[in-house]
Amino acid sequence: MTNKLNIDLTELPLTDKLVYINRVAKVVKGGKRLSFSALVVTGDNNGHVGIGTGKANEVPAAINKASATARKNLIKVPLAGATIPHETIVKFGGAKVLLKPAAPGTGIIAGSSTRAILEASGIKNILTKSLGSSNKINVAKATMLALSQLKGPKEELAKRKPAPDKTTEKPPFAAKAKGGEE
Repeated sequence: MTNKLNIDLTELPLTDKLVYINRVAKVVKGGKRLSFSALVVTGDNNGHVGIGTGKANEVPAAINKASATARKNLIKVPLAGATIPHETIVKFGGAKVLLKPAAPGTGIIAGSSTRAILEASGIKNILTKSLGSSNKINVAKATMLALSQLKGPKEELAKRKPAPDKTTEKPPFAAKAKGGEE
């Protein structure tokens, strides 16, 4: 994630949400060895969100590891009211995610892992579409990548149209106004 910040966790009221648990079986000499992987989303419903995965031999330990990883991977999401500032499409692995801003009252139109991330980040109105793979972990990572690539409206305008520098800029036709020749 390119947008990771050093966010002080003590002042954020973070909530965790378990998105997915996968039972993994490793075949060994004596039979099958089971372990569990968990995908957890954490956020403060006010623009901060993170995801984490954890693996362990028991479900609670996997959830704790995933929660700790999610708290380390928090990012700040730029919000435009209750939606996102602009549309974005991001590909991660085989998963491709489309995020579009929506009008007030639309709600969150999204699949399970994308919905959990958007709810945890505090976005209220958004349209999404998951294209490609339906793997929940890759879809979640693609959604986080898309949210980390969003830019606020002021940043985007500043990048597109630089502020005019008044000291070096001459008004057009300055020579003609003084009566000079071309």
